[in-house]
Amino acid sequence: MTSHQYSSVGGASVAARLNRLPITRLHLFAVVIVGIGVFFEMYELFLAGTLGSVLTREYGIANGSTAQKLMLSSALIGAFIGAIWLNRIADRFGRRRAFFLTLSLYSVFSVLGAFSPNIEILVICRFIAGIGVGGELPLVDAYLSDLLPARVRGKFIGWAYTVGLLAVPGVGFLARGISTKSDVWGLAGWRWMFIIGGLGAAICWALRRFLPESPRWLESVGRTKEADAIVSRFERRAIAETGTLPEPDRTEAAPIGRARVRELFEPRWRKRTIMLWVFHFLQNFGFGSFGILAPIVLTVKGFDLNTGLVYAAITYIGYPVGSLLSLPIIERIERRTLVMLSSAGMIVCGLVFGFTNSEWLLLTAGFLYTAISNIFSNAYHVYQGELFPTQLRATGAGTGYSVSRIAGAVQPFVLLPLLKGYGSGAMFIGISVIMALLIINIAAFGPRTTGRSLEEVNATKDDDTVLTETPAPTKALSQD
Repeated sequence: MTSHQYSSVGGASVAARLNRLPITRLHLFAVVIVGIGVFFEMYELFLAGTLGSVLTREYGIANGSTAQKLMLSSALIGAFIGAIWLNRIADRFGRRRAFFLTLSLYSVFSVLGAFSPNIEILVICRFIAGIGVGGELPLVDAYLSDLLPARVRGKFIGWAYTVGLLAVPGVGFLARGISTKSDVWGLAGWRWMFIIGGLGAAICWALRRFLPESPRWLESVGRTKEADAIVSRFERRAIAETGTLPEPDRTEAAPIGRARVRELFEPRWRKRTIMLWVFHFLQNFGFGSFGILAPIVLTVKGFDLNTGLVYAAITYIGYPVGSLLSLPIIERIERRTLVMLSSAGMIVCGLVFGFTNSEWLLLTAGFLYTAISNIFSNAYHVYQGELFPTQLRATGAGTGYSVSRIAGAVQPFVLLPLLKGYGSGAMFIGISVIMALLIINIAAFGPRTTGRSLEEVNATKDDDTVLTETPAPTKALSQD
């Protein structure tokens, strides 16, 4: 395994100084700005499903056709590439640079997609926009995990996702309001959905200029002066707001040195890497499939396009509601336990949604499904940001998340034929089996992380015994 040097600034490591901080306005600013970026990631991911029926009609595509499957999966295929590439950039060149790349790609190609003359150009634009959004969520998990104190890490990452998840009902109601209109200011209503997403992301790009680089990342690559300057800024703000600071834990040290991707498969991290990859392949069938396929399921059940969009939008309200519900419990219930409990809830609600034709049961089950799925989502996003050390954090989360994008791209080719051939009940039985396998995977291989510092999580084996390995010294990296 590549060895790492340990460093401290002013007698205490950056990690120790960050963990002792109270939450300040600087933390809250970062959470909100990052949350706005999550908003546009969610907007893009749920746009395909919400507009699926509209675009199918617009381009004369048959239900279940290859063209429809590519339309639904093109952004997810791009997201697979983005999750690996952009998060590797984040570990090598910094979180801020990667943030700018994610929103730049998405913003430009989302607007270009609005002017697509045919389905082929739209698929290409959505593929490239997907590269941008694919890197966003695992990068958010890594960045906020780097920045936030251990004792409130889950709660405030949950707040960032709550801001972001407002996009899901937003895109549902916006689609109902304008996408079904034949013309808005000279353009078809659905085209405005892409323009709105692209321009909004461009505004978020400008706001991110004010985000600090991750001090943990700066320290990990030897740029200790810059790391010290950023942490000192947080410390001054904390003293100004609270009047005092507790002493840092001087035993809490962070590793220094650039890591390589192959380290994910070395003995210390292999089990976590495989567990996270399996988890992500399975979770997308439960979390991602509902928002994308719910409008199509409703049309299969016999609801017309307008009614289906309204019902889907109502069920989407559960996304931000579930995210809010996660906030008081995400630090009280062990993260992996919360993932398993919420997975079981999704199984029950999904089966009800799949088998019923009662309107009130559909709405109730759909709302509960989305609410529970975002307790699940917040818990796993926090969890994956805790599983690897600073040098591997974005790469570990990003490669795992990329597997979920593969699953998302595969979904239409698996679930749409199941829906068309055997009905929505059979489709949700299949999803339930997959979610049951997910529960087994987490129960068997997931480590505990809740309430522990990132350094503690990554200095212990998965059975919670402390690793006795002492890192060998390496040559000090030059300060930039």
